[in-house]
Amino acid sequence: MTVSEMMTSDSSLWHTAKSRLRQIHNNDPEPRSVQIVGTEPRQMAAAAQFNVIQGAQIIDINMGCPAKKVCQKAAGAALLRDEKLVGRILESVVNAVDVPVTLKIRTGWSRQQKNVLQIAGIAENAGIQALAVHGRTREDKYQGLAEYDSIAAVKQAVSIPIVANGDINSPEKAKTVLEYTQADALMIGRAAQGCPWIFQEINHYLKTGSKLPQPTLNEKRDLIINHLIALHHFYGETRGVRIARKHLGWYFNNQPEYAKQRKIINQAETAKKQLSIIKGLFSQNNNKAEPEKEEMAA
Repeated sequence: MTVSEMMTSDSSLWHTAKSRLRQIHNNDPEPRSVQIVGTEPRQMAAAAQFNVIQGAQIIDINMGCPAKKVCQKAAGAALLRDEKLVGRILESVVNAVDVPVTLKIRTGWSRQQKNVLQIAGIAENAGIQALAVHGRTREDKYQGLAEYDSIAAVKQAVSIPIVANGDINSPEKAKTVLEYTQADALMIGRAAQGCPWIFQEINHYLKTGSKLPQPTLNEKRDLIINHLIALHHFYGETRGVRIARKHLGWYFNNQPEYAKQRKIINQAETAKKQLSIIKGLFSQNNNKAEPEKEEMAA
């Protein structure tokens, strides 16, 4: 399941281009989960109702985002400092819709203010159907190691499904985290950037105990090209080309061939030019790989 980018609960912003793109669209895969963020219970409830009417089958509440622009408005992870408000928001949203409501949190506001067990209890009592826990405080952002002890403690404290999140970047790590925390599922974010096949790798490893081979150059090429085309189509050519640049940076992270042409790639202003450059990059890599194959055969 993929959860949407977080959508503001401020209805005055729902008609902006950015918000419209974060709403449910025709042919979106199911189950369709939309994440909302905000600080006011009635406003959050109205946002949940709006998104259900638009086609959301699950409403996810964000109380884990550490971004400064979100926390400055007392939203996201900042809400963890006000347990009473957390309870009011959760109850308001759960009572407003007939679809399951889930919640994403961190372990607390800071290392001195960890209240993940209290928040988990509030969530369960409010009727939250599943709880995703990122194993860091807001203060930690993405520094240090994820606290799997905290996630394991939450799993023992409540009866609702728990989703473990944080630093899950390989099939082996996925297995270790599931076993250690006893979580019901995993949530992966940063590790999928530039490596969307990680989900297939993890599923295969958990089922068989063996690792899948890395995608071939041609498989990667086809996946990246299709991703770029989808970005151009979804966002429109101008914005799609610009958004694609960060994805290309993730796909080609630490590859010298890409680094040499990064400036040229980032200067491409049309979809046709961007696609042409990337296809050419793969063509160069394939030509370099051929002599290696011949040498190995010899």
